[in-house]
Amino acid sequence: MSALTRNSNDLTVGNPLKVILFFALPIFIGNIFQQLYNVVDTVVVGHVLKEDALAAVGASGVVYSLIISLANGMTSGFSIIIARYFGAKEYDTMRRAIAITMVLTAVISVLLTVVSMIGLRPLLAFLNTPAEIMNQADTYIRTVLAAIVITMSYNMFAGMLRAIGNSVMPLVFLIVSCIINIILDIVFVKYVGLGIRGAAIATVVAQVVSVILCVLYILQKCPILRIGTKDFKWDGKITADLFTTGLSMGMMYAIVSVGTVALQSAINGFGKLTIAAHTSARKIGDLFMLPLGTLSMSASTFASQNYGAMRMERIKEGIKGAFKIAFCWCTICNVLVFLGSDMLVKLITGSTEVEVLATASKYLRINLPFYYVLSILLILRSTLQGVGRRIAPLMASTVELILKFTVAAVLAPMMGYLGVCICEPIVWIVCAVMVLIDFYFMNRGLKLISSS
Repeated sequence: MSALTRNSNDLTVGNPLKVILFFALPIFIGNIFQQLYNVVDTVVVGHVLKEDALAAVGASGVVYSLIISLANGMTSGFSIIIARYFGAKEYDTMRRAIAITMVLTAVISVLLTVVSMIGLRPLLAFLNTPAEIMNQADTYIRTVLAAIVITMSYNMFAGMLRAIGNSVMPLVFLIVSCIINIILDIVFVKYVGLGIRGAAIATVVAQVVSVILCVLYILQKCPILRIGTKDFKWDGKITADLFTTGLSMGMMYAIVSVGTVALQSAINGFGKLTIAAHTSARKIGDLFMLPLGTLSMSASTFASQNYGAMRMERIKEGIKGAFKIAFCWCTICNVLVFLGSDMLVKLITGSTEVEVLATASKYLRINLPFYYVLSILLILRSTLQGVGRRIAPLMASTVELILKFTVAAVLAPMMGYLGVCICEPIVWIVCAVMVLIDFYFMNRGLKLISSS
């Protein structure tokens, strides 16, 4: 490895399954710690401030997910283009893409901050947030959303490191910041008495630390990512590639989150105990989903680097390896849920309410068997983005949005919370079929490129 490319990892060589596994493992562990930001908030709030505050976190969490999904989806799209230039060993072009990425990220973060601050309260009202938790929900989410630029900056820098195959150092930085978050959560909420705002402040401070660590590492250890004034110049093609791929990924993530917001509006109508139950169930489900999200993120980087290097057969081998890992994990998750869902819910929430435990367990036991289908959807959707096929993943996400709105408007009033529980399995099946069809055409296209 040359001095220029030290602390990077070429994903275009080596056994595809092993390459993806070792690249994905640090991302998976890092995502666990990133989820712990919210889980620790939930645990501390649930144990110290009880059900009303926990419901406020849950009712506002979907709003945060919607806005941050758009922001982080865009930074993920930017990293796909950076990875493609890295795989093609076009390092000068890659650094120009990095400079443009930084400008785009700054502009987008400012716009999202302004829009979210203006529209937050009306959106919470639109979601039927109960009056008794409205002020707490607004306080929590407004504090976190004020720091969108910090969240986007971390994901941008972490995405740059992962684009060059370095998935280890973002993990290290997240571990440090998560420890800080846990300590500050307990101090601010329990001892200082800042209430729900304290949990939000702790999360923001921890994210600031992760950004600082990323910047220092890149400046000191990653010469290939260092940019100068000469890199900040207009390039229409690079800008178009970055923006369209970023917008496609951002809209894909945001559309999924809008669908979740639609479901949340139906859930909020069932009362605070159901909100608390669904919040805890989603926290557990999100933790179980982390390896699948990690594999999909790894698949997009793997596919993009190999697409840039014109290693088409490796892309298909990588997909097979990712499926093997995903299906093994799905089996483990199903065993855990069917043997101990009540215990998991009690651990997360601290609640002993029978309705909370039963409702959360119901959601988990209906959804988890369909994680096998979800694995296919996530991995193929990200692979398609990695090779520049943006339309089908976006269409699948749009269908997901429509179906979730349908459930919120039709099934939830007819079937109650059961309608919410069966929504996502139906969505995953329909969308998986869509991306499988596009994957078939992608596979034919890769064969043509390989033979040319």
